[in-house]
Amino acid sequence: MTSSMPAGHPSSEPAGDPAEQPEGEQTREGSGRRRIGVMGGTFDPVHHGHLVAASEVATSFDLDEVVFVPTGRPWHKEPVTPAEHRYLMTVIATASNPRFTVSRVDIDRGGVTYTIDTLRDLQTAHPDADLFFISGADAIAQILNWKDVDALWDLAHFVAVSRPGHTFAVSSLPRHDVSYLEVPALAISSTDCRSRVGRGFPVWYLVPDGVVQYITKHHLYRSVE
Repeated sequence: MTSSMPAGHPSSEPAGDPAEQPEGEQTREGSGRRRIGVMGGTFDPVHHGHLVAASEVATSFDLDEVVFVPTGRPWHKEPVTPAEHRYLMTVIATASNPRFTVSRVDIDRGGVTYTIDTLRDLQTAHPDADLFFISGADAIAQILNWKDVDALWDLAHFVAVSRPGHTFAVSSLPRHDVSYLEVPALAISSTDCRSRVGRGFPVWYLVPDGVVQYITKHHLYRSVE
């Protein structure tokens, strides 16, 4: 949930050796349980980097579904675009992929968004599923000081994905249930997309076409410098 990635409390505390998994190793083992990826973020706006990362994790981890969860009010962010705009842009961006869905759990809950609340709500909604929380590796490396971190490990398997422009040591991941996946490097950020719109530059091919049209129709990001 800029990354538009997860909500939680970051920390600079170093971690131990990661439980690194080679690409594709986390596959189903005949349990009959569904496998659902969870990608939280502000999605302000959602862009192709988010979509590619979700698609790569879905393939490598044999996921049945990836749920995009726009944050309600992220604790660690500056003011963001109203939630309804961010939700609708995410719906538009994911509509063409049958494995992608969008959840309103964080928006409808209200208040500040934390990963622990997102995962608890989704576990309640999908008791027959194993959850895979997807986030940037730089964010997951800080997980040891997220809210209720000890409970997080029981709710989901964590998948840390590479991010362009960020040098990352795999050894900085926590030892707990975390996998690391290299994904295609698309040097796109929501911050840059907002800035481009604010300066009058196009964002075609950085965000999905329908999202470009939505931004234009609703005059979003016009005041961004």
